[in-house]
Amino acid sequence: MTGFPRAAEGIALTHFTVTSDVDRSRRFHAGVLGGQVLLAGEPTIIALANSWIVINAGGPPADDKPTVTLEPPPGPDRVSSFLNIRVADINAVYEQWRARGPGSWPRRQTGVLSSAVTCATPTATSSKSARQR
Repeated sequence: MTGFPRAAEGIALTHFTVTSDVDRSRRFHAGVLGGQVLLAGEPTIIALANSWIVINAGGPPADDKPTVTLEPPPGPDRVSSFLNIRVADINAVYEQWRARGPGSWPRRQTGVLSSAVTCATPTATSSKSARQR
């Protein structure tokens, strides 16, 4: 996938995340998860699989939303969103991501319907999960 988020037909989903360290988040999403950086800086836009991730530092209210402030979670134990990433082989992806970069990579948990890996990402604590097929 290359280019900026545009739907050829139907819709295209983009996950917007607010962080206190845009550069660190960019390195994680591109370097560890394998995304392609389309735009670096604030905001950063990353193409990942068949979707896009926008990473920004947040900011004060805008004219169209005068009471809304975008800000990162106040600490690693507070989360305002998470991103589920479905993969064909959770064991292979877990090992690949773990080899690519730092993070808190706990023991994998396997259930009847799914396998899950939870890790602390540079944007916030988030859950990475995959359904086994």
